[in-house]
Amino acid sequence: MAPILFLSFIVLLLMGVPVAFSIVLSSVAVLVKGNVQLLMIVQRMFASADSFSLIAVPFFIFAGDLMAKGTVSKVLVEFAEAVLGTIKGGLSIVSVLAGMFFAAISGSGAATTAAVGATLIPELKKRGYDEARSAALIAAAGTIGMVIPPSVPMVLYAVIAEESVNTLFKNGFIPGILMGGILIIIALVEARRFNYPKGTAFSIKNVAKTFFKAIWGILMPVIILGGIFSGYFTPSEAADVAVIYAILVSIFIYRDMSPKQLFEIMKGSAKTSAVIMIIISCSGPFGWVLANWKIPEAVSGAVLSLSTNPYIIMLLISIIVLIAGIFMETSSAIIILTPVFLPLVKELGISLVHFGIVFVVGIAIGMITPPVAINLFVASGITGLPIEKIAKSVIPYLLGLIAIFFLIVYVPMLIPGLM
Repeated sequence: MAPILFLSFIVLLLMGVPVAFSIVLSSVAVLVKGNVQLLMIVQRMFASADSFSLIAVPFFIFAGDLMAKGTVSKVLVEFAEAVLGTIKGGLSIVSVLAGMFFAAISGSGAATTAAVGATLIPELKKRGYDEARSAALIAAAGTIGMVIPPSVPMVLYAVIAEESVNTLFKNGFIPGILMGGILIIIALVEARRFNYPKGTAFSIKNVAKTFFKAIWGILMPVIILGGIFSGYFTPSEAADVAVIYAILVSIFIYRDMSPKQLFEIMKGSAKTSAVIMIIISCSGPFGWVLANWKIPEAVSGAVLSLSTNPYIIMLLISIIVLIAGIFMETSSAIIILTPVFLPLVKELGISLVHFGIVFVVGIAIGMITPPVAINLFVASGITGLPIEKIAKSVIPYLLGLIAIFFLIVYVPMLIPGLM
């Protein structure tokens, strides 16, 4: 049944059928062949979406959109520039740090790229920075939005693997910081290579002024993550708190959002959430087919027949994850591949939390690798530059992120929660 499932899925994708429908139709093909009643499709679709943890997905998306399209992203960037802008190439550091900070608000790579890019790319261009390289850097920094908590992909993985969302969130910080660190190092090297200018002179008065303007945005991740890790609310409840906080800050403090704008943002967030939720629903029958015909166990046995060395197996899995990120949308890759890999990972005795972090980081890198490079498309939309030009400029950052990825794969001690 495995060849029927995977071949039909690939053929449907090549025909241009949307991912969600390709998933469910390939499952239908197997059920028809196995003489299983198609009522199973409807039952599994409802069951797969019936999870309390999944409530966090639409709310984190909505909260991120609220903060990205309001004043918050702008004042956060102004504060970062006031602190670091005086360094040669300092605005590149600001770009990465702004991406890391916004990651702790949005939980989305595309939202992080859009928020930081719309604010910083025009300013970088005005200061004499190369526009394509600036767009590439911000797109690369956007990948951190999927790794630093709150992370929507981590929520999806946790639901499928039946792991704690809270535990995954706690272990997402160090990988995100390592990713940001390598991007800053590469950005500083490029700043010297292309002789980028220094920013405005450092001023304590300016730092204090921008800090007090940005304080409400700074408090958002503190409230969300502090509430989760202190046990005051669950990740799903934290997503609700984030939405309420974002609405209150936008309407009553920064006063940059009308009811009409709020409604438009809500519609956009609903569309994004609907796409993810329909993929999750359609993955229900797919997961049932995998389990019923023991396909993951067969894959596990086939891989272990090649080698039982966990280092070699993790190398193979890592390469597959990177390739999946190149060709598949994030949610789809996690939903399809997680059930396939879990038996193999368990057989090797690898921590499911470690594997989850590895999976999310690997898939995140796919957001800057064409053809399905969402962050590059977002950056292209902001700058008007062809995606090919930005893709060429992103290569140094891509190589740096891949190096960090394999460091996380083979040195789990870097993540305190896995020691």
